[in-house]
Amino acid sequence: MLSWVIPVVFAMLCLAMLMNLWNLHTRTGLPDRVLALDTLYINSSALIILFGLWKATELYFEAALLIALLGFVSTVAVCKYMLRGDIIE
Repeated sequence: MLSWVIPVVFAMLCLAMLMNLWNLHTRTGLPDRVLALDTLYINSSALIILFGLWKATELYFEAALLIALLGFVSTVAVCKYMLRGDIIE
């Protein structure tokens, strides 16, 4: 069953990432772009996890965890910049 589910989910995630890139390109407001980038981080980590399932190795799970961590930290930093105008007080 995984032989046909993984390529279908891979295509769906690639389509979602393309729509996120389009949303990132067309939106003008900073909050909209932050949300698009955050969704792009989530989709890319899900894509890496799916690739790790396909290859049956644990290395890709660690890479997805690092990408998710960097995405969270960058989202917090940009939101703090949007609220206060400065990241470090």
